[in-house]
Amino acid sequence: MAEAVRPQAPRPDSPWQVRAFRTFFAATTFEILGNNLAFVTVPLVAVSVLDAGAGQVGTLATLGTVAALVIGLPAGAWVDRVRPRRVLIAAELAQAALPACLLIAWWLGALTLWQMYAVALLRGVVVVFAVVGTMSQIPRLVDAGKLPKANAALMSLVAGANAVGQGLGGLLLQALTAPAGLAGTVMSHLLSACLLMKIPDTERSVPESRRRGTVRSEVAAGLRHVLRDKELRGLAVSGACTNLGSQIVNTLLPVMFVRELGLPIAMLGVFWTAGGCGLLLGTRCARLIARRVGLGRTLGLLGFLVAPAGLLVPLVGGGGWLWMGTAGWAVITFRIGVNNVLGVSLQQLLTPPAMLGRMHAVFRIMSTGAVMAGAVMAGVVGELAGVRAALWMGGVLMAASFVPVFLSPARARRDFPAPVAAQEALSQTSEASQSRRA
Repeated sequence: MAEAVRPQAPRPDSPWQVRAFRTFFAATTFEILGNNLAFVTVPLVAVSVLDAGAGQVGTLATLGTVAALVIGLPAGAWVDRVRPRRVLIAAELAQAALPACLLIAWWLGALTLWQMYAVALLRGVVVVFAVVGTMSQIPRLVDAGKLPKANAALMSLVAGANAVGQGLGGLLLQALTAPAGLAGTVMSHLLSACLLMKIPDTERSVPESRRRGTVRSEVAAGLRHVLRDKELRGLAVSGACTNLGSQIVNTLLPVMFVRELGLPIAMLGVFWTAGGCGLLLGTRCARLIARRVGLGRTLGLLGFLVAPAGLLVPLVGGGGWLWMGTAGWAVITFRIGVNNVLGVSLQQLLTPPAMLGRMHAVFRIMSTGAVMAGAVMAGVVGELAGVRAALWMGGVLMAASFVPVFLSPARARRDFPAPVAAQEALSQTSEASQSRRA
């Protein structure tokens, strides 16, 4: 008689065993859906309802980025003072309320561009808190052994959404109307907030000693933590270089494809879709590669091996050069996906829980600043030296972005370290044991 097949036991490193993480993942899914709908809907409402021009639509996009630069570092300190779960719930409710205000104003026939500017600015502030709170909440939901897989799941969700989410949002709005997209954004963020409320609030309140520090002193402590640690500094500079180079490339690709090469806009969509697929594949393969060759070799050596792919991107042109450049872009985004999973996990494990918000805020403001600088550099270099020269600048930056991590101590790591809190507890236990022996 054949033996009954026993169900396979869940893997000990799986974050899906944790109910709170499953709920958090579902909430993040609705948040990303709302963000993608807002990304497509807000400019469409400005154009279709208010007849906004290119400059006005660009202003809407810029206001959110400026908010991130202004509020980024203080947001990290404020998130560390309270419980990240509460920050996330408040952020989701705010992200539902802001488009609801636009929807009501449109329904009443009172919608103006100035209202949209105000909502874009406020939403940019809220998004900063949402991102910092999300990255600070993950290590509180799962233990260190499950952290890399938890980050891989969330990064894969983001990569998949970037690859197809905005396109699906555009198809949805084409079938309905732009204001209907605002209603979808409101509902998505409300559902996210409801799911976050189901996560148990088991974290202890912030110690009184933590409340006495000023925001300025806590921001300075977060900066010192990142910039004085060689591994964190290498990860931060590497990420900033990647964002700088990729922003230069992405800013000028429409000009190169349409004006310089005379290619249909659909080919630009193919190029960007290839990058989204590379990013998604990288997030899915990150843990497997690190397990086979080691964490440090993956972060450093992989960057060295795929660096030439960055130099293929500026070669994009007609015929086979189009596919050569597209392949190079897909390989570069694959490396970015790998680094996103492994780098974020390493950042979290090297940072005390009380400083997670400030650490992520420093990384975010460096990446956001690089994105803004990349947009400016693309315009200046493109005008003065030509679009192809600017693409070469972006390609070289992406190719060389692995160097800061390659030169840091992270390259020598075989595996992830124990969390800082666990290291401190082990050190205190060892010291107490030695004192008892004495």
